[in-house]
Parts: sequence; C-alpha cells; structure tokens
Amino acid sequence: MQCTRKVTDDLYWVGANDKRLHLFESIHPIEYGVSYNSYLLLDEKTVLFDTADKSVYEQFCENVDYVLGDRPLDFMVINHLEPDHAASINEIILRHPDVKVVSSERALMLMHQYGYDVDDRFVQVAEGDTMSFGQHTVAFVAAPMVHWPEVLVTLDVTNGVLFSADGFGSFMSLDGALFADEVKFKEEWIDEARRYYCNIVGKYGPQVMELIKKAEPLLPQIKYICPLHGPVWREDIGYILDKYIHWATYEPEEKGILIAYASMYGHTENAAQILGAKLHEKGFHNFHMYDVAETHVSYLIGEAFKYSHLALLSVTYNLNVFPPMQNFIDDMKRLNLQKRVVALVENGSWAPQANSIMEECFDEMKQMTVLNEQVSVLSAVNATTEQELDALADSIIESMKQSY
Repeated sequence: MQCTRKVTDDLYWVGANDKRLHLFESIHPIEYGVSYNSYLLLDEKTVLFDTADKSVYEQFCENVDYVLGDRPLDFMVINHLEPDHAASINEIILRHPDVKVVSSERALMLMHQYGYDVDDRFVQVAEGDTMSFGQHTVAFVAAPMVHWPEVLVTLDVTNGVLFSADGFGSFMSLDGALFADEVKFKEEWIDEARRYYCNIVGKYGPQVMELIKKAEPLLPQIKYICPLHGPVWREDIGYILDKYIHWATYEPEEKGILIAYASMYGHTENAAQILGAKLHEKGFHNFHMYDVAETHVSYLIGEAFKYSHLALLSVTYNLNVFPPMQNFIDDMKRLNLQKRVVALVENGSWAPQANSIMEECFDEMKQMTVLNEQVSVLSAVNATTEQELDALADSIIESMKQSY
C-alpha cells in the first residue's frame, strides 16, 4: 500500500523509510532508521526529483506509481549520484522508458560508472540553467563537494521549493511525519541531524559555506527545503540554516565540554568522574561524558562539533594512545574539526606518554588550543593528581571566558 505525503498542492513526497538498516554507509549506527526522500511534481510535465535506495525500492516505486496514476513520467532530475539516492535509476527507466534524465556533466560520468542506461535520454544542465515543466520553472545551482563533486541543488522559482540534495538532511526515519514542525526537532532530532552532517559532510565546510554564500541572494525565495534524508523544512528555516553555518565554519554551537575517556581497568574513568565532579562543584554543568571504547565514534564527532571544549583522558597503551581514543582524534582530523580548546589527561604505570602524542595530533589541526594544565596519572589518582584535576577544571572554565 502506498505511503505518500503532499509537500505542496502539486508536489509529493514519494520516498520511503528504512527501519531495518543498522549501519548507514556500513559504518554509522542508525538506531532510529533513516528516510530516503524522493519528490514527484505533477505539472504539465511530471518530474521525479531523485530516486531511493534499493533497500526500499518496492515501496518507493509503489509510491511513484500511486501519485502518477495514469500519467507517464516525463523527467527525472538527479541532484546526487550516491547510491542511496540514485540506485533505482535503471528501475525507473524500465518502468518509464520515455523518461528524460536531467543532471550535471559530472553526474553522467558517475552514471556510466554505476552502469545506468541514460545516454539516449540524458539532459545535461549546469549552474545557471533553468527548465520549465509548465507552471513551474526550476533553476540549477552547482554544489561541488557538498559532498560529492557532481552535486546539484535545484530551486523551484515558482513556489520556492529547494531540493537540497544531502544538505539539511538527518538520520532517523520519518515514521509518517514529513515536516520538521511535525516532530520535536530541537529536542529529539537535532543531535541526529548534527551527527549526520558532521560525519557525512563535515570535512567539506568551506564548500558548504561557498554554496550558502552563492545561494544567499535566493534565500528570500526559499519557502521549503526538501532534503534527501530527514524532514522537510517549511517553518523556522533560519534555525537550521544557523546550525549549518556553525557546523560549516567549525564554530561551536555553545559553551560546553565533551569529556571522553579511554580506560582499561577503571582508573582513567575515575579521573574523568573526578573531573566531572570538580566542574559541577564549581558551578559548570554543561558537559557530557563518554567512554570511547563503548561509544561509536560518530556520536563523539557530533558532540565535538557541538561543544567549545574537549577533555580527553587516555590510558597509555603500548607506548601510544589507546586505539579507540586515537581513532576518535584521527576522525576529528579527517573531518577538519577546528577552533576547539582541548584539555588532556594521561594515565600510565611506568611510561605515560599519551598526552604528548595527543598534543602532537592537535598541533597538526587548525586552531586547536591545548591547555597547558595537563595531568599525568600514575596508575591511579592520588591526592596530588586530584588537586591537578581540580586545577584543570579551573583552567577549562577560565578558558571559556577567553574563547567562543
């Protein structure tokens, strides 16, 4: 049975939700699922904007057929060639053999690589091009490396609908909802939207900002944002745009601390708990604490993009940083995180040196400030290192007055 929603009077959501997939891109946990969004416009010509992953192909095609009714599909606009959005291209062509496929020159190359049969039906568009489908005219804007090189975003200049590709997307399945104002987005969705952006697009902040600046003159026209994952925005668009500007410029959203620890026998975890207690005693409460061995790195990355400060506590392991902590730091570097203040605590029984290795890593990153007040624990916290953790808490709080 079909499951569709109206976006506007003649634009329909025809995507599908995936509640069975456990790992997005075979790496990121999605406990609450994910949606694959596709949109179908019924104008004088019918237009499908992107397709869906093969995992939801049957539901997706049923939705498309239901909205089309007896009408043929005239055009298929492909904004992004990643398979979770483009894998059903050939199936749509088999069902609608006269459909024209509209996309960028770079997208055509990727279509060849994936084996999509589009050559005799391909319509190439580029930045500044427009197409009319009857009452609706769309304009194409190139968005290279947001987050693939072929990406387009498409603005319906008639009704202000922006088809934003992977931009403004989120993990979590829609479960019958469509619009961001139909869910508790700020309470229940924002962490998953941040985790989606930071882990999927986070490396390409400069390219995201270039697109935002390019689209700035168009912002008054935008009434809806239709991403390829997550809810459609029709209210409070400034809220999600502000979040994107923070994430794309690597500016923290708020003064706060991600405390992440790597502990083998509980002593480094104890140091983290003591640091947390000291912060609370001093009146600072906005922090979250995670065990890096128990927490998937994608969640840690999301928190690192959110907060102004990081406190990393690592046991020394084989004369190096504990592997899950090193993986977290390496991921921060790969995703271009910057503009954070970092506090370091190490532990070791005979040769603690995790702090010096971690500090070297942050020296290689942009605008990362490592606090001078580092703590070195020998096996377990004692009276001296407890005082040092107290001083470290003071240093973190003091640094917030000078940063962000």
